[in-house]
Amino acid sequence: MSTVKTFRLLLLALVILAIPAASHAQIAVGISVHIGPPALPVYVQPVCPAPGYIWTPGYWGYGDDGYYWVPGTWVIAPVGMLWTPGYWGWGGGVYMWHGGYWGPHVGFYGGINYGFGYGGVGFVGGEWRGGVFNYNRSVTNVNVTVIRNTYNQTVINNNTTINRTSFNGGTGGVTAQPTVAEQAAAKEQHVQPTAEQTQHQHAASTNRAQLASVNHGQPTVAASAKPGVFSGKGVVAARAAANSNRPATANASSANRATANNAASANNSRNDRPPSAMTKSATNSKTNTTTSTNAKMTQNSPNANPSNATRPHANRPPAPQHQSAPHPNKPEHNKP
Repeated sequence: MSTVKTFRLLLLALVILAIPAASHAQIAVGISVHIGPPALPVYVQPVCPAPGYIWTPGYWGYGDDGYYWVPGTWVIAPVGMLWTPGYWGWGGGVYMWHGGYWGPHVGFYGGINYGFGYGGVGFVGGEWRGGVFNYNRSVTNVNVTVIRNTYNQTVINNNTTINRTSFNGGTGGVTAQPTVAEQAAAKEQHVQPTAEQTQHQHAASTNRAQLASVNHGQPTVAASAKPGVFSGKGVVAARAAANSNRPATANASSANRATANNAASANNSRNDRPPSAMTKSATNSKTNTTTSTNAKMTQNSPNANPSNATRPHANRPPAPQHQSAPHPNKPEHNKP
């Protein structure tokens, strides 16, 4: 009997080892909740602090006191790697968190429109070229006097549904399913979040101002220029959806503040592109296509669509869809 038991244990160990590390990154980790997360807040993307940083969008985490907002932030990326954001997905009667990861390609993140290049499928905010990350200024807020590895490429969004839904599946959730490319990406070797990302998430979880029950879906720290920084320069607060086209000055660096203000003031129709997206510069910038001069980057709007560039009403962020919002009383939850 002991021999049979030992054989079974060895067989189980072999099965576990045979499962690719990539698949573990897609498994919901740590939390299941019976109430869905709030809508994604609207905010302006802080300017990229230096070359080599990649944008990681904000998301709703969950702790003992309910949902809390983890600010979007710029993170030093492992060379050659891209970030697949985590997402909440409905299944088995609960909302479960699927953790994000680094990999050579962007995988499935629930079809959630996080903005800033993460429109629901893939990532169009930049790409690696010869070990150097190049930024697409059409959807990324970069200062070309600081970062020279940039290009302009118009992003066409064929998704006509405009919302700020923060979860996949269930009532009112996004209905996206993994594409063939995303299924292939899930089988690749992945790298877990960096130490800075983990510390950033922990700092948000211990900051009561980030709780949805306190900020009612509009956190005072919606985004940060660097991980773990929750005050000072580069920190951006959430905006009311109805006022998401107001000029952005809070996060503009002194080097590009005038450009950011002018572009934002002129923009009453677009809110999905950075202040610097259409700044004309002779600085080593590769222009792939012509884009509109009305440029300002805010969260959770569809990616750039040239056909909508002159229609003021086309890209306004809508009112949040009806969904299960956090309740002041702590919702029932399970911690697997």
